[in-house]
Amino acid sequence: MRLVLLSGGSGKRLWPLSNDARSKQFLKVLSDEDGNKVSMVQRVWKQIEETGMAENSIIATSGSQVDMIKSQLGQDVHVVTEPERRDTFPAIALAAVYLYSVQKCGLDEVVGMLPVDPYVENRFFGRVQDLEDALIESGADLALMGVKPTYPSAKYGYIIPDNKSDDSYLTVDYFKEKPTEQQAEELIKQNALWNCGVFAFRLGYIIDLLKQRGMPVEYSQLLRNYHRMPKNSFDYEVVERASHIISLPYDGYWKDLGTWNTLTEEMAVQVTGKGIIGKGVENSHIVNELGIPITLLGLDNVVVAASPDGILVTDKDASTKVKEYVEGFNSRPMYEERRWGWYRVLEYTRYAEGNEVLIKRLGINAGKNLSYQMHYKRSEVWTIVKGEGIFVFNDQLSHVRTGDVIHIPLGAKHTLKATTNMEIIEVQTGSELIEEDIYRTSNEWDEIEAICKVRLNARHG
Repeated sequence: MRLVLLSGGSGKRLWPLSNDARSKQFLKVLSDEDGNKVSMVQRVWKQIEETGMAENSIIATSGSQVDMIKSQLGQDVHVVTEPERRDTFPAIALAAVYLYSVQKCGLDEVVGMLPVDPYVENRFFGRVQDLEDALIESGADLALMGVKPTYPSAKYGYIIPDNKSDDSYLTVDYFKEKPTEQQAEELIKQNALWNCGVFAFRLGYIIDLLKQRGMPVEYSQLLRNYHRMPKNSFDYEVVERASHIISLPYDGYWKDLGTWNTLTEEMAVQVTGKGIIGKGVENSHIVNELGIPITLLGLDNVVVAASPDGILVTDKDASTKVKEYVEGFNSRPMYEERRWGWYRVLEYTRYAEGNEVLIKRLGINAGKNLSYQMHYKRSEVWTIVKGEGIFVFNDQLSHVRTGDVIHIPLGAKHTLKATTNMEIIEVQTGSELIEEDIYRTSNEWDEIEAICKVRLNARHG
């Protein structure tokens, strides 16, 4: 069985800590058994390793999340990257084609799909593996895993079985998305299950579907034609059209940590970062990524979350509505983790004349390097405030250290490799300070050194 973890979403439900580049699964607000801060994706990946499934697992995601995934899980994790975001059906189809044409999986291979961020026990993944036998035994198009409800929740979708279901698996009659609590009570009496977004299919089922639609089933070709894929959910394109769907019940602990009220229930401490909660305050949390302290007095059942992207103060019961209020915020992410380290935006100003200034603080981990790049719409000034490394400017290498100030004009190729942990203050000035104004020559340091060596030999030839 192959496993595909779906990592997507813009992260607005846990604003301001989450954003387009750092969705909820990357927030380090949970604790492991040693008390270390870990993210949801780190917790899930460790469970997958412990249950022996990591070697046969890949992560399907968007380009904006690749650096974050590799930063948190390591460079060796297999990632399938969407050229653009087009909903869950195209993402799952792309992952299926990757397994088929790149990893050479057979059409009878069973593929399991699950979100990258469920909060579960290890035995949950054992139940995921049971989907393979159930799918083969039943001959179904799809096999879903459903969680036995512990209360009539209006937050989840429900899987309703028919009356002909047996003990080994349930035959699905229909689905109900987020019913009222009264409706949920009636559904539970019909043995309905919470839909936790976990399902499996034979690889050939999706490959045949793509062939019927005239879409390529070779990975590089599908990447080039990805813009032609329907921008729809997997539920709409596949689940609603499947003729035979079964479901396996799971009776263990499961929670979707998608809102502040559910996330804080699993946090080991009330205060993360600089903050103080007054005596007598009950069921309140502070999550603070800023360098200034937050004090919370006399307010029960409250979350205060602060990051460079903004500040949220909300009653926990109202926190489920955050997304609808911040949906219109289209400002750039103010904090990101990258494969080489991290950056935080300190200040951004756009002047009436059209000129822009962006000030960043970058942390580059020892042994890591920025991509070899150039810009045509901005110049940069770097001030090294910590550590030392190797700077490359137009194919020439030099050593730099704390206190050095580096000027990088428009059109100049440049990069930096940290020999110790480094921090720099970067001041960008230009007409348009956007990610699209980054033209990369290479990400790999060996390739960059080879380019510089050729240039050196040419000068001395």
